[in-house]
Amino acid sequence: MIRVWALLLCICLNIYAQTGPTIEQKIQHIQDGLLPPVLVEGEPEQTTRLSDRMAQLNVPGVGVAVIHNGKIDWARGFGVTKIGGPPVTPDTLFQAASISKSVTAMAVLSLADAGKLDLDADVNQYLKSWKLPTNSFMENSKVTLRRLLSHTAGTTIHGFPGYPSSEPVPTLVQVLNGDKPSYTIGIVVDTVPGRMMRYSGGGYVVIQQLLEDVTGKPFPQLMQETVLEPAGMRHSTYEQPLPPDRLAEAAMPYKQDGQPVRGGPHTYPEMSAAGLWTTPSDLARFAADLQKSLSGKSKGVLSAEMARDMVSVAMNGYGLGLGIGGSKQQPYFTHGGANQGFRCNLIAYNSGDGAAIMTNGENGAQLADEILRTIAYEYGWPDFRPPERKVITLSPETLGQYVGTYELQPGVHVMITREGNQLFTQITGQQRLPLFAESETKFFLKVVDATHEYIKDDKGVVTHVILRQSGNETKVRRK
Repeated sequence: MIRVWALLLCICLNIYAQTGPTIEQKIQHIQDGLLPPVLVEGEPEQTTRLSDRMAQLNVPGVGVAVIHNGKIDWARGFGVTKIGGPPVTPDTLFQAASISKSVTAMAVLSLADAGKLDLDADVNQYLKSWKLPTNSFMENSKVTLRRLLSHTAGTTIHGFPGYPSSEPVPTLVQVLNGDKPSYTIGIVVDTVPGRMMRYSGGGYVVIQQLLEDVTGKPFPQLMQETVLEPAGMRHSTYEQPLPPDRLAEAAMPYKQDGQPVRGGPHTYPEMSAAGLWTTPSDLARFAADLQKSLSGKSKGVLSAEMARDMVSVAMNGYGLGLGIGGSKQQPYFTHGGANQGFRCNLIAYNSGDGAAIMTNGENGAQLADEILRTIAYEYGWPDFRPPERKVITLSPETLGQYVGTYELQPGVHVMITREGNQLFTQITGQQRLPLFAESETKFFLKVVDATHEYIKDDKGVVTHVILRQSGNETKVRRK
């Protein structure tokens, strides 16, 4: 009998080990223990509570949805929709800002799937209410939907500030022409289409006018019918401003200093580029729908072929309405967003995992990064997790080789100093930070995921340092 009970206990322990933390435990880990930028072997994890970071960063509310195996694993709200207001729930609306472009792109590709649009045709053949002004840049190269979607069409205007509730809102044509009361100048082509990738919200406004001209429908309606409803995004809308009877569902925007944006959410007539009101769960449904199409097992809004087109890099790591990253084995698609008082991020692997994080504070991008790396750690993603490093001890003589000034650019230097057995790095005008050795020539910071690698010449003299952070690499010469 004792052996039987021992066997049963062993089976139960094996099952627990295989299943791992429950969903509630994962949520609790994220809520109670946001991970630092770097994990150091042998040192306790310096975690922080989500509520503490929200207070420090003046972010009243956060919504999170996590995708696992192509489905929403969990969705949760944290904090409040406004100071003194109700709590954030999974159904709280946030402005998606530039993630609006990704959903707009899916609508364009859906219409192309249906044979109603040619991605490689000159857009002026579709535009009726307004025409993209032609000029010498366009003589031998067309502005096409594919190029507008991938920010390679040469169109101007990076982004849009939105309009306070007390100010008049321009029509779409006024935005396109840069006529008052538009805050931005007219949208034109000022480089040869197809030559370079340059982020252009203006290009997406051209798409908005084109879609209205082709379908004969107001943009919010055509988006509802083409993407939002088919993808199950039942809480979402492109209506600008948000209808008064839905304001109770929405988070209110806050500035960096924690003060509310005067008059509440800004209005964005540039709906295609910045006008989507949505929830993290609905963004997760959008991503899961695309994942479903990419799997080839069942059709989402897009065909498998069109979905693959959407997540294929056109230029500089950008596809059709999405940023593309990851490895060949584990690619992902992503987009961030920044409207007045709102910051958000969407990241999803083609294979079925991902997360949507939305905040109602202008420091929310930093918070979203911290949440994302903790989610990545909990779910074992190949990217976004904090790196795990090991500190080694080097002699003061070895450390002394690296002390000096390195010229990042005229007037901006990286200064390396030593105090005893500790190296420090300081960029002109910034805080001095300690460096920790992981090899004789490689060092890292703990407060941010960044590294220094020192380069020596044939005589063993240090001549350069390579700075790496956020996927960027800069080689800096020693003075």
